[in-house]
Amino acid sequence: MRGPQDNKTNRARSLRQSDNDAEAKLWNELRNRRLNGFKFVRQFPIGRYYADFACRENFLVVEVDGSQHADSDYDRRRDDFMTSQGWSVARFANTGVLTEMSSVLDTIVAILDGRLTESAEASDFRFAPARHD
Repeated sequence: MRGPQDNKTNRARSLRQSDNDAEAKLWNELRNRRLNGFKFVRQFPIGRYYADFACRENFLVVEVDGSQHADSDYDRRRDDFMTSQGWSVARFANTGVLTEMSSVLDTIVAILDGRLTESAEASDFRFAPARHD
């Protein structure tokens, strides 16, 4: 039986309290199964990393990134770890979440419905499907 992991719980709580405007806006759309009945959680630990949002049923991580994340080697290593653990990772730019919310939500639903399964990369979006080695 799994017991409480106080250090991970405390870290997740502190991350939830410091989310930015884009994360707060997206969370408002994802919480309480508002997006087509899919359940999301915030600041979900996967290994040593924390996913901004995760749909545990479908093994999807959704990240909201500021400009400092563009072409980040750290984020690529993080995504590689998560995809190796069976999680798909969708990264959206803060600006896209703030200005194109319906497109962001449509993309998330396409991933969850299995209509987007291949890697994709654009200036404001990156998708890395889970690896099943």
